[in-house]
Amino acid sequence: MKNKELKPLFAERMKELLKEDFPKYLEILEKEPVKSIRCNTLKISPNFLRASLEKKGWKINQLFKEHPEIMIIENEFLPGELGRSLEHLLGYYYAQEIASMLPVIALKPKSNEIILDLCASPGSKTTQIAAKMKNSGTLIANEIDLGRIKILASNTERCGVTNCIITKKEGSSFCKRVGEKGLKFDRILVDAPCSGEGTLRSTFLNYQMWNINLIKRFSGIQKYLLSSAIEILKEGGEIVYSTCTHAPEENEEVIDFVLNKFKGKLKIEKFNLPIKCRPGITIWQRKEYFKEMTKCCRIYPQDNNTEGFFIAKLKKIK
Repeated sequence: MKNKELKPLFAERMKELLKEDFPKYLEILEKEPVKSIRCNTLKISPNFLRASLEKKGWKINQLFKEHPEIMIIENEFLPGELGRSLEHLLGYYYAQEIASMLPVIALKPKSNEIILDLCASPGSKTTQIAAKMKNSGTLIANEIDLGRIKILASNTERCGVTNCIITKKEGSSFCKRVGEKGLKFDRILVDAPCSGEGTLRSTFLNYQMWNINLIKRFSGIQKYLLSSAIEILKEGGEIVYSTCTHAPEENEEVIDFVLNKFKGKLKIEKFNLPIKCRPGITIWQRKEYFKEMTKCCRIYPQDNNTEGFFIAKLKKIK
């Protein structure tokens, strides 16, 4: 992203969202993202992993007392080097951006539950869910693309995940088929495909591809995916919807859509995260959303030196 000017319409929209914080946002885009890993507690404890890596001269920083599995690596590395260490090959850690770990923290998976990761590849969140479940219960990881399924299968195997079933189906079609069989889930993660505005620091391709029509197209897909997933959520069950974009059309508007569609059957839940969280917005370009949207979480790069994310948690009312 360095030395690249934002597209005018994107810059205008970000100014509208961030107001006086827009200059800080521009500043953080010029900085390299931090390198972070997540300890895979199915195979090793955070203390043992840290000791092993520090013996090799790695400088480890664990910022969050309640989440010791989250580690920042302060050494300089060549691109891809984190994926070539012995500890990585053995599945002791997953190279994962901090903001990407937060949807599963919000989901709070538990042992012996039936959980769905609807858009699962490459498996960062799938393996994180399995670790929280301690490999008990049933985890279904769904993905539509065969090439991405191979990556998903490789990562779950490397990380020692044994409670996971991988399925290949378009997300909404999967939900319909499962619903016909009467299967319901305790928890569902919908980490939806999106325009990727929050990843400009690390993925320049998202900057090149950005346009307003792409956002509108993704918004339609996301509404359909989330609606389909809600149909197969148990009463009293919880669903987390997340994207790595800032666009309200892909975030609050999607949540507003399902709240209207499932009137009286859903409520937005509060949740705690170990980083700074800005509330969801309730109005965007003359569109008004439910006031409870403030319980959602907007994560901006300049607030935490992470990627940008949006997270919402919904509960199906009994």
